[in-house]
Amino acid sequence: MKRDQYRELIRGLSDKELSFHLFLTQGLLLGVSLILGIFLFDGLDDFLELIQWIDPLIWQVGATAGVAVVIADLTLMKFLPPSLYDDGGLNERIFRNKNVLQIAVITALVAFSEEILFRGIIQTHTGLIVSSVIFALVHYRYLFNWFLFLNIIFLSFIIGFIYMKTGNLAVTITMHFIIDFLLGLSISVRNKQEQEGILNE
Repeated sequence: MKRDQYRELIRGLSDKELSFHLFLTQGLLLGVSLILGIFLFDGLDDFLELIQWIDPLIWQVGATAGVAVVIADLTLMKFLPPSLYDDGGLNERIFRNKNVLQIAVITALVAFSEEILFRGIIQTHTGLIVSSVIFALVHYRYLFNWFLFLNIIFLSFIIGFIYMKTGNLAVTITMHFIIDFLLGLSISVRNKQEQEGILNE
């Protein structure tokens, strides 16, 4: 599928259909994680040891790194051509009409399901490089844009490196959530400002 075909596909879906596909995709990732986890871990306790919610590194590293990535991303968006951040319109469609709670729910689900699979399951058993490449390839829409593809690989390496050093999935889940939540919120806010600007003209 080419970029234009992908863009038309996204345009042809209603907001409800997009939300359905989003939640279905995340459900599938959790399903795959469950199946792989059964075979790759000795038991549930063995896996749960990877997630420690009482850990100062969650805020010292995860939250700080997440905010730093968002600041860097938003700064680059101001100076780079918009075409470099063109993902076919999916992120725009997902977040533009969502309120803060809806954005939080969506991004929490995405952060949890993706970190469980790519860091908790795949990286734990295959290493940083394999998990980062698979993570990038699963984000199919970025394959149409070399800048976004390199961006997602680089980000995956950063998140994977942080998981490798901290050994705590709660740190990377928090980082992933903050990145997606703040960028999703920026899309929603920008959309509202544009709509208000049109109404005031």
